[in-house]
Amino acid sequence: MFEWTLQHIWLIPLMPLLVFALIGLFLHKWPGISAAISIISIATGLALSVVTLIGMLKGGQPLHYEISFPWLKMPGLTVEMGLLVDGLTVVMLFIVTLVAFLVQVYSLGYMEGDPGFASYYAYQSLFAAAMLGLVAANNFGQMFVFWELVGLASYLLIGFWFGKNSAREAAKKAFITNRVGDFGFLLGILFVQIIFGTLNFGELSPQVADYTNTALLVTVTLLLLAGPVGKSAQFPLHVWLPDAMEGPTPVSALIHAATMVAAGVYLIARAFFIFSATPEAMQVIAFIGGFTALFAALIAVTQYDIKRILAYSTLSQLGYMVMAMGLGAMTAGMFHLTTHAFFKALLFLGAGSVIYALHHEQDIRNMGGLSRKMPVTTWTFVIGALALAGIPPLAGFWSKDEILLSAYAGGYTGFYVLGLLVAFLTAFYMFRLIFTAFFGESHARGHHHAEVKESPLVMTIPLIILALMSVVAGFIGAPFTGNPFGHFVHYAGETHHEPEMVVAVTSALIGVLGIIAAYLVYARKMVSTARVKERLSGVYTLVYNKFYIDEIYLWFIKIFVDGTARLMFWIDINIINRLVDLSAEITGALGKALRYTEDGQVQTYAYYMLGGIIILSAAVLLAGLGIMR
Repeated sequence: MFEWTLQHIWLIPLMPLLVFALIGLFLHKWPGISAAISIISIATGLALSVVTLIGMLKGGQPLHYEISFPWLKMPGLTVEMGLLVDGLTVVMLFIVTLVAFLVQVYSLGYMEGDPGFASYYAYQSLFAAAMLGLVAANNFGQMFVFWELVGLASYLLIGFWFGKNSAREAAKKAFITNRVGDFGFLLGILFVQIIFGTLNFGELSPQVADYTNTALLVTVTLLLLAGPVGKSAQFPLHVWLPDAMEGPTPVSALIHAATMVAAGVYLIARAFFIFSATPEAMQVIAFIGGFTALFAALIAVTQYDIKRILAYSTLSQLGYMVMAMGLGAMTAGMFHLTTHAFFKALLFLGAGSVIYALHHEQDIRNMGGLSRKMPVTTWTFVIGALALAGIPPLAGFWSKDEILLSAYAGGYTGFYVLGLLVAFLTAFYMFRLIFTAFFGESHARGHHHAEVKESPLVMTIPLIILALMSVVAGFIGAPFTGNPFGHFVHYAGETHHEPEMVVAVTSALIGVLGIIAAYLVYARKMVSTARVKERLSGVYTLVYNKFYIDEIYLWFIKIFVDGTARLMFWIDINIINRLVDLSAEITGALGKALRYTEDGQVQTYAYYMLGGIIILSAAVLLAGLGIMR
């Protein structure tokens, strides 16, 4: 069975792609059938992924299976279509298919009655196909094609409720921001082709190892890095992700928590042989990731929209992963990507359950007391928050500690301290959300709080499954289990660290302290938040307004982009148009003058001939007299 599945792994991305075409062309008027075939296709892909994962684990050795054939061939350029199945691929296939399946089941309840129900499942299938094709690609060219399809599907899903102006603007913002990063990524791919003559990952690895032009390799690496900075929403291209929360909440769980935003981290892991070849590039990666982790965590502390808190949390955790990659801990970064996919999808779907019950209220200040009304949503959400905060023995504890341990063992003291600070902030803002929204007195306004009830089973069962994964997923990389995750996923020469009690105890205590701080401030009210805001008004305003990065971009667009456009307009009107008009006037004047020479009258032509004869005779006469020579 394993061998058959391995040879037919291409069915996993193909099936949802065919479903997208079927719904779009034929089944748009039958939403129930559209949802059914979409869920069946992704469930089949999940089954194939599970078989592949089990077969790999039973094999006892890291997996490597590759097939390819030429897709585009011309002098100097050959682009392949192919599949590469190894530990990285299998892990990502499992994550994408499992989360996509649970999100699509959950959406049966959340999106019930929506007039675009069939279109929603078509877009979900397109996204799943694009993401699965991306993670299975064996070369940069094919990866870029699916990379752009992921961006298209994201645009369609973020702007799904296009009747809202905010949704339309968020979709455009996400699409345009990602184009900035993708432009750099494409330039990097072109440089790779020019320098090495191939885009295949397996063929590139030995060539990169032997390449000696460090300056050029750093340039190529940084251009490639632009793709992950955009797709994984790293500073300074992070601005699109919080606004992307305008899409349906299940979309946020699938795209902006578990899969699409993880594509950038996955790219760094897949092409780690390039990024790790230059220490300078690795330093840049680590600094971008570390800064994003702290920057986003600070913003999350001040937000009130439940989805935006989770969005900034996602930014912060992605920064954690990118920082790990920059420190050389590729396996640790991928381990955290894996566990984070489960508990962050759980948190987004839990937020969706709350929003559904409160008739699309998203401000946590208008919530409270939900634990009594929605016990399943509450306690699964708490499990997800504990995992995110890194509380043992939940999944986030093991993966977060791997990153902290990599920094600690590698002597990167600054990054280690930064990681601990982010861990504290993470625990604090997540339990600020929990103590405000789920516990304490109700603050619901205009939502008939007494009528609030638990979401239907089709929504709560995915929450329970993801909560279970948030508990057990970390054990695949725990040191006492022999770390099967590290054995099958890493291939970059990284060694798995032994357990370090100092790091483990410190990180766990930091998470607990964050929870206690949130409890004292938001549950016991021992600290007046209003007084803190008043005393730190300048700092609070700066952080609450997201450090005014969006405003800076708008100012830049207004001054430079719009200014350049106005300058070009003035040049077009006052210089280009005038030159064109002048040339037209000259041509017209010459035409008018020459028009009199062509009037069709025989007498006029006789006069011209007579004039010519007189001029010619005069010239001959003057020449004969010696006046003209």
